[in-house]
Amino acid sequence: MKNIFYCLVAGLATLLFVAGCKKDDKTLDKATVTPVSTLFAPEEAKAIKIPSGASGSVSFEWEQSRASDNGLVLYEVAFDKEGGDFSKPLYSAPSDGNGLYNKLTLSYSDLNKVASLAGAKPEEIAKLIWTVRSSRGINLAPVSAKRAISVQRPVGFESPDAVYLTGSATEGGTDVANAIKMKKVGEGKFEVYTSLKAGSYQFVDAKTGIIKKYSFDGTRLVEDGETTVTGATKIVKIEVSFNDALYKSTEVTKVGLWFSADSKIWFDLDYAGNGTWQALNKSIVFHQESWGRDERYKFRFTFKNTDGSTTEQYFGSVNSDNSAATAATAPSYYYMVPVNNSVYDFAFKFNHDFDNKSADIKVFFNADVAAYTHTVTTPK
Repeated sequence: MKNIFYCLVAGLATLLFVAGCKKDDKTLDKATVTPVSTLFAPEEAKAIKIPSGASGSVSFEWEQSRASDNGLVLYEVAFDKEGGDFSKPLYSAPSDGNGLYNKLTLSYSDLNKVASLAGAKPEEIAKLIWTVRSSRGINLAPVSAKRAISVQRPVGFESPDAVYLTGSATEGGTDVANAIKMKKVGEGKFEVYTSLKAGSYQFVDAKTGIIKKYSFDGTRLVEDGETTVTGATKIVKIEVSFNDALYKSTEVTKVGLWFSADSKIWFDLDYAGNGTWQALNKSIVFHQESWGRDERYKFRFTFKNTDGSTTEQYFGSVNSDNSAATAATAPSYYYMVPVNNSVYDFAFKFNHDFDNKSADIKVFFNADVAAYTHTVTTPK
């Protein structure tokens, strides 16, 4: 009997709660708000130029609305193309404070998105209109006031999360599923070491779904299009910056192992694809010094500049001095970073097991590794 009583009480409480909610809903339905009739900022026909790569925002402000039940009013700012009626706005966002304040702080990044949705390409100007719609959370008040703004997009693009290289000129071919992933080296900055043959290529931000495409037009990065490659196959380092639409391609002509004690390149490594170079079954003989056997080494890359001149860049250890590698040495020991051309500083030290033996040496400059690195292993 007691259980039946509790069930009846619980059921009655539930009915009262639902009825209360329905009453509140009806109150919200009946409550009205005045349309936003006065816009404060930006002023009519304000011209906004979004700086390239800069952080910042634009403030949209308006007069408060009033609710018939003196309750809270929520605001939504809507944007449309010039001549639009906001029936299907390009973009809308709640005001600051989750819709409670009569102000919206819109970042340059989001404003750039709005201009892009309006069809403006980088550096082009989008003609937009904006308005503020008020509500009690259910029914939006009709549009009353609106203003025009013009927004010039920056030269760059919104930075993608990932970038891939694809096309007939690339190692992966035209199937985007085999596109080569570029390594992210900074905000909006990516690079790849790869080979290019005669054909064409483009950059994409995904391998599936909606894919954005970019190319180099001879001056800067642009949306869509393809970049043409002619001549013999070359190993290149390609660098792109989406923040300012920059592109750079540099030919890699040599990668060699520099042995410190001899102050020279012992041997060159052959390119093996996917940003990898290797020298197999190479003789390793340390240098005899009065104090013992010297085993220090680093790597030297040779780049060919557009004017035909060459530049050499050494890659070595993150440490200015090291102990010799052992079988227990952590993989991070072999990470490679740009270093100076000093003979002994920032050099690696061979595992002493390789002295007067042969070794396979491989260099990995691709997005498959956590950091650019190399391995020294016993030939199979």
